Amino acid sequence: MKTKKSDILFKKSQDVFVGGVNSPVRSFKGVGGTPHFIARGQGSYLWDADGQRYIDFCNSWGASILGHAPNSVTSAVARTVRKGLSFGAPTELELELGQLIQKAFPSMGRLRLVSSGTEAVMSAIRVARAATQREVIVKFAGCYHGHVDSLLVKAGSGVLTLSAPDSAGIPAALAQRTRVLPYNDIEAVKDLFRREGQSIAAVIVEPVAANMGVVPPRAGFLEELRALTAANNALLIFDEVITGFRVAFGGVQTLQKVTPDLTCLGKIVGGGMPLAAYGGRRDIMDWVAPLGPVYQAGTLAGNPVAVAAGIATLSYLKSRNPYKALDQLTSWFTEKIEESAREIGLSVRINRIGSMFTLFFNNAPVVDLTSVQRSNAPLYATFFHQLLERGVYFPPSAFEASFITTTHSKAILKKTLASIEKTFKKLPLS
Repeated sequence: MKTKKSDILFKKSQDVFVGGVNSPVRSFKGVGGTPHFIARGQGSYLWDADGQRYIDFCNSWGASILGHAPNSVTSAVARTVRKGLSFGAPTELELELGQLIQKAFPSMGRLRLVSSGTEAVMSAIRVARAATQREVIVKFAGCYHGHVDSLLVKAGSGVLTLSAPDSAGIPAALAQRTRVLPYNDIEAVKDLFRREGQSIAAVIVEPVAANMGVVPPRAGFLEELRALTAANNALLIFDEVITGFRVAFGGVQTLQKVTPDLTCLGKIVGGGMPLAAYGGRRDIMDWVAPLGPVYQAGTLAGNPVAVAAGIATLSYLKSRNPYKALDQLTSWFTEKIEESAREIGLSVRINRIGSMFTLFFNNAPVVDLTSVQRSNAPLYATFFHQLLERGVYFPPSAFEASFITTTHSKAILKKTLASIEKTFKKLPLS
């Protein structure tokens, strides 16, 4: 495989950007080698700077549910760009997107648009602390909620990939206001509430963990979190930055019928552009300025170009409702992968919900961070590079989710399966 141009670009980038990239996991540090610089995308395909084509299962880390450069989205963006990029003032487009979000997420009685998932979570945490007049935040090991100071403790995503469960530069006093529990362990949550219930402002959770790889909640886990927080006058925050509009139009909370107090959205809500949102019960959100004393603002929040992309994407998802078809296609695809692994005696576990999944090289159930970390990450790195050589782009980390879009046809997936089968046969049995 030719990587000459990517090699040159990466070498130059390392003199400009930290580590040569603008987000750590893109550096390929988790799998080794030089990152392939992407020139363009169309549908389910990517082309790198050297002109090589790949079937993409990363899809901007889940943001591109309609595939790359869908006409409905790019046309909406082009129309909006001609009218201006940003005004720093309210627009009718913002209202249209907000109403679409509320129809999908009735729990978001009032909301605020921001520019990234990190910003959404940071703001939701601030509001939760103000509304409850408490300081302690509970999170779960392996769940990543953006690079918010108080939540970069035993985090997932790139933090886990880089073997750095905590970040330098975070005051100990902030970390001391965060409690970290094992994901899916409701007894640990009950014990913490017995000891510190009166100090807990909120529990934040990925209702389906997706930043240590996909780890679904155990039956009853989310329902019990809802009951415990309500009983102790604490708030429940669902971080649906990845799962929102991915597993269902109304996210995991719609599927599981569990209503959080606050919700954070990102990725798909912006149609692949920098846009996110947080919102929830009106009595809580009314703490936010200009109605209340919790200050949060942003020059580019709700900028019309990103909002137009979001409207086009959500309108498509609402009218076409592709979720059942995506679920069935992804189920068939992942079952075929597992079947291929079994036939040659390779230990593989695939966790899946809807059109998102993670392939773990693991011989036991993967239910929390501890079991995730038992996976064979070096073997995944070999798998990743051999698959890349065959024109298939999986996430460059053993601890991330893969995604299928509305443009991944069965024919494309059959071609992928053939490449995976050839790759499996080259791997040492684990």
